[in-house]
Amino acid sequence: MLFNFLAETAPVYNEAFAAAMAFLGAGIAVLGGIGPGIGEGYVCKAAVEGISRNPEAAGSIRSTMILGCALCETTGIYAFLIALLLLFVHGV
Repeated sequence: MLFNFLAETAPVYNEAFAAAMAFLGAGIAVLGGIGPGIGEGYVCKAAVEGISRNPEAAGSIRSTMILGCALCETTGIYAFLIALLLLFVHGV
């Protein structure tokens, strides 16, 4: 008797709910692109200030800035990839 009750109240997979949660998750994942944009802005601002204060170190500052921007951009790319996976792998 107990098993019959549990079988009747077991949750049923709802395709519409799963699609809605995939869309919601993709929207939240896209918000992950805000952080890298702000981070790259700060990196470039600091590099321009550093070059203006010490023009002889422009090459070293520029190469470090490019490396920093590349590392910042990877988190945005990962967030975008997660959003695409949620949208298209789900099959909606």
